[in-house]
Order: sequence, then structure tokens, then C-alpha cells
Amino acid sequence: MSETNDLGNSIEQRRGLIFVFMAGVLWSTVGLGIRLIDEATVWQILLYRSISLSLFLATVIYLRSRGNLFKVVKAAGLPGCIAGLALVGAYSGGIYGIQSTSVANAMLLFASAPFMAAILGWIFLREKVRKATWIAILFAILGIGIMVQDKTQGGAALLGNLAALGSAFGFAVFTVALRWGRSGDMLPAVFLSGIFAIFITSSICLFSGLPFQISVNDTSISMGMGVFQVGAGLVLYTLGSKTLPAAELTLLSLAEVLLGPLWVYLFLNEVATLNTLFGGLVLLLAIAGNAISGARRKPPPITSP
Repeated sequence: MSETNDLGNSIEQRRGLIFVFMAGVLWSTVGLGIRLIDEATVWQILLYRSISLSLFLATVIYLRSRGNLFKVVKAAGLPGCIAGLALVGAYSGGIYGIQSTSVANAMLLFASAPFMAAILGWIFLREKVRKATWIAILFAILGIGIMVQDKTQGGAALLGNLAALGSAFGFAVFTVALRWGRSGDMLPAVFLSGIFAIFITSSICLFSGLPFQISVNDTSISMGMGVFQVGAGLVLYTLGSKTLPAAELTLLSLAEVLLGPLWVYLFLNEVATLNTLFGGLVLLLAIAGNAISGARRKPPPITSP
């Protein structure tokens, strides 16, 4: 009987590993998607991406809850609303960051979110931070400093770096809000983020004079990212993360960071600078070292969608 259980657990873990890795692959396409946009601004991209994301997640939650969509979303409560609003900021900063600096630079800066979440959890939730994590945070700060050091002369690139760090901060607030609400299910909060983003971006477009109608190319890519890049990735991560330990989840999440620059290099020949590569390596080593040193910690961390 125990051998049967072990075999079942092994199969479940393998399936979970594949699901989480595939989620990282889908999330990693965000840079390529943004690069393929012709003219749409941050707010226009986010508006159409949020529309398709909300519709997709509403369908998924409805099917999972057997018709209790509003009940599930309502159960997310204040923590879910805060998490949703934090994601709107994260989405906005992420899109602007990718538009204003290299994809490699932006994606690597996004990877600092777990360390920001550790600090926020320590401040607001009184969660203990291990010595190894504090050391990793110091190395992460060093890596970030190296990455942005050669961008300080260019205004747009510097703003792009700050936006990418702001995006990481938004993801960190999202993570801490879900921990505060004791929720491991990201779907309701991300659904709320889509609804909030629709209202916020529509208002910004309306009052700033941005047209709601954009090209067929930009509309298709933006809405495609909502379904496949964010939505499907999130569903796969939710299914796979239940069977994997925290260290494996953290290390697998690096697939998103490493593959993002690869896609734009293969399809658009976009190359990262030496500072980005070296600083990014320091940051990735800090993340990997922290994950390995805390392999026995529970519960698994919630990463960016």
C-alpha cells in the first residue's frame, strides 16, 4: 500500500513540476508580447489584457466553484481587494518597465519581489526572516545596484528600472496581502485585479484623451496575453504548486526570469548589457541560495502571475 502511495505522490509531483515550469514559460513571454505591440500605451495594453484576463478567470472560477463565482470572490475579502489593487500597480510598472528598458533588465528586477515580500512580511505580519534570507537580500541589493548603475545617465531607462522595481514591490504587496488573509488561492485576487484594472485604465484613457480603439495587432496581442500569458500560467501554477515544496517552487520560478530575455533575443535580437548580465547573475544566485537554504520551510511562497 505504501509503495502505491509513493508512486502516486511521485506522479503528482512530476505533474506539478511540469505544470509550474509551463506556468513560468508562459509568464516569460510577457517581454516578447510587449515588444510586439506597435503603438498602444501602458494603459491601453493593460485595459485589453485585463478584459480578457477577467473573462478567462471568471470562467475558470465559475467551473471550479460549481457556479459560486460571486461567493468565492466575496470570500477573498479586504485582503483580496488589497492584493488585487497591488497587482494593478505591478502590471502597470511591469509593462512600462519593459517598454522603457531591456527585457532582461526588467525581468531580473521583477525577480526581487520575494525579498521585498520577506521584508514586508517581517514589518506587517511579524514573520520571522532567517539570517540566510537577510544575507540573500544584501546580495540581491548588490545585484540590483550593478544592474541599474549604467542606466543612471538615461532618463527613460532609469524610469524603466524604477517602474520594474515598483512592479516587484506590487507583487510583494500582493503576496503579503494573501498571507494576511491566509489564502493560498490566487485566482480570486487576480480576477479582482482584472476588474479593478478595467475601471482604472478606462478612467485614465478617458480623462487623458487616449482612444479606446487600438490596432487589431495591439488588441490581439494584449488580449492574448491576458488569456495565455497571465491567465493560463496562473491556472497551471495553482494546480502544480500544491504538490511541490517551497524551494522547488522558487527555483522553478527562475525559468520565467531566464527565458524572458531568451525569447526577445531569439525573435528580436535584443541583447542585454554586461551590467545587466553580471548584476542579474548575482541576484539569481541570491534567490537560488535562499531557496536551497530554506528547502524545508512551509508554506510555499506565492510568486508573481
